[in-house]
Amino acid sequence: MFVLMISGVFWLHRLIKFIYNVCCYWEIRSFYTNALKMSMAELPYFTWQEVQARIVEIQKEHQICIHKKELTELDIYHRILRFKNYMVAMVNKSLLPVRFHPPLLGESVFYTRGLKYNFELILFWGPGSLFESEWSLKPQYKRGGNRLELADKLASRILWIGIANLLLCPVVLVWQILYAFFSYTEVIKREPGSLGARCWSLYGRCYLRHFNELDHELMSRLSKGYKASSRYMNCFLSPLLTVVAKNVAFFAGSLLAVLIALTIYDEDVLAVEHVLSSITLLGVCITVCRSFIPDKHLVYCAEQLLRVILAHIHYMPDHWQGNAHRYETRGQFSQLFQYKAVFILEELISPLVTPFILIFSLRRKSLEIIDFFRNFTVEVVGVGDTCSFAQMDIRQHGHPAWMSEGKTEASIYQQAEDGKTELSLMHFAITNPQWQPPTETTHFISQLKERVQREATGDRHTLTSLSESEPRSLIANFLAGPPSLASLHLGRDGSLTNHGAVGVSDGASALRSLSVSSMRGSCSSTHRSAGHASSASRAMAGSSTDARTASSGSSVWEGQLTSLVLSEYASTEMSIHALYIHELHKQQSGGELSRHTWHRQDSDDSSDSVTEEGGSGGGNPNPRNPIPRSHTFPISTSISTPGPIPSSNSGPNPDRGTTPGQEVAPLQSNSQRRYGGNTDSVGPGARVVRSARVPMGGWAEEGRGGRDPDTVPEEGSEDDMPPNIHKVT
Repeated sequence: MFVLMISGVFWLHRLIKFIYNVCCYWEIRSFYTNALKMSMAELPYFTWQEVQARIVEIQKEHQICIHKKELTELDIYHRILRFKNYMVAMVNKSLLPVRFHPPLLGESVFYTRGLKYNFELILFWGPGSLFESEWSLKPQYKRGGNRLELADKLASRILWIGIANLLLCPVVLVWQILYAFFSYTEVIKREPGSLGARCWSLYGRCYLRHFNELDHELMSRLSKGYKASSRYMNCFLSPLLTVVAKNVAFFAGSLLAVLIALTIYDEDVLAVEHVLSSITLLGVCITVCRSFIPDKHLVYCAEQLLRVILAHIHYMPDHWQGNAHRYETRGQFSQLFQYKAVFILEELISPLVTPFILIFSLRRKSLEIIDFFRNFTVEVVGVGDTCSFAQMDIRQHGHPAWMSEGKTEASIYQQAEDGKTELSLMHFAITNPQWQPPTETTHFISQLKERVQREATGDRHTLTSLSESEPRSLIANFLAGPPSLASLHLGRDGSLTNHGAVGVSDGASALRSLSVSSMRGSCSSTHRSAGHASSASRAMAGSSTDARTASSGSSVWEGQLTSLVLSEYASTEMSIHALYIHELHKQQSGGELSRHTWHRQDSDDSSDSVTEEGGSGGGNPNPRNPIPRSHTFPISTSISTPGPIPSSNSGPNPDRGTTPGQEVAPLQSNSQRRYGGNTDSVGPGARVVRSARVPMGGWAEEGRGGRDPDTVPEEGSEDDMPPNIHKVT
């Protein structure tokens, strides 16, 4: 009766959810037909870029966003991905507790839909969450004076939610079992081998996701790397397991053959008890065993497959390159690309594990979470409060080891790990060619594209010496790998209509070669001539922008086909840039392992506070020279002498003097407001004390003061100060 009652509630929940989704879809349909003037018959043939362009044009005419005259592509992405950008940033900074070291299992990742639901409930939309609406962080979380009090409240709330999860564990566990039974029983019956297939884990999707990357863009990118990832994981099949699987499959097949033969001879055999069940189970057993038996005609090259995977997923730790054949690399990659059966098992045990993660792991990070949302939240006019990492600002969040050296002013605490800022910026710029980034960002993008094009077209000697040694030119090596890429044809004007259907087919097949369809089992590829590779690279690096802006043709089918091919060109261009950025990072690091998820410690030290003695706090390696403020995202100012607080939204006044040691935030344009920076509090005698934080992951900068958990600054006075307002373009 208990299970039947839970089943009834389950079906009622599904019905209510279905009706709610239909109402939401009807509202979306009305927006497309009435506001964007798109009929339902034409909508399947529109690309997202065309829909986005229509929204930008409608904003100019009807002001659907009343706070801003014009919307940009980045504004639209920020509205859609506000909370997801926060989640990506917290995973990137190792803030969320998803990595554990259970006994006998070693290092493992546990990140399920139930745990993700609880994270979002606590942080974003649940009762008592950090956000007062879908677009605004609560004002008290934007100031640092009461950070300890807010952290205690958040810890208490996490504790009660964890206890609620623990009390509801039996009900949720039955719910999960019923959901898995209703969802996967038919699939397993129809395709018994589906449990042996692999899928991208929830953690993998969050770790591999760019800032400002929509769901369909992410899944398209990961789907292109699925075949290469499966082949790479199949390289590690155990010979012993293969022998066992062959013998088990032989015995199961023998019994199945006997039962089938008896059934053909006399159909009454099926009436015998458990005969039909035995036939079904033996068939499932054979299918599962075959998944562990490799094709003897295929030979895999792990390093080459891993490079093709990198071309699509864009993120990979440094120590994986050159160690693709090691089981350690395979085990870490399996955390991103797991068995479907493991995914289902984790979801089933999630109700048992989630309460303990909330109570014992997430609760300890409450202060770091409070500091994270204060330090990395900006207010964008017409959008609301968003994650500052999603601004993709190289100066504020760039990493010196990822082509941002000399362009970034970020401390280790502010840097995005694994080249997330740089790769996200390139992905967004390539995906949205009409986007107009700030001047400094435009310079970074154009400089990178020029370097890629120069290396792709100028290094003929490296192409001819590919068979002799490791090439210095990554682009040359990449273009020489997939055989059909060198045969890519694209006109100087970017037109695809000159070659007709044949030209489009050739271009599409060349682009599909990135999914290693031409590398099936081959450890070495035929090297192409320097002339062909140079022409292909010129077409890819020089004409891709023109190709994406080509006319879509007169017919709907021609326009859809052209849009598909141009989308593939953009995807391939991003793959080339991702490989190039990783190669430059590898050369700049000189073989030294950089910080990444698998070597970084938990971010349990990022909020420790020490008093500033001689300017040593605040992440400034030089005590005498403060960190220069970014014109895009300035760090909050510090007041070292008593006196009136300068107005934060006014620039330096030539008629008013500035006392020594007093800094005034520069006046900038009125589009964004930043909260946080280094936490300042007023101590005795009006002396301001700045709390210095050890960066997330436990990596300290040179010159940074040591840890002193006993010296916590006094609280209470910063709430009376107006928040530092920084307006940028």
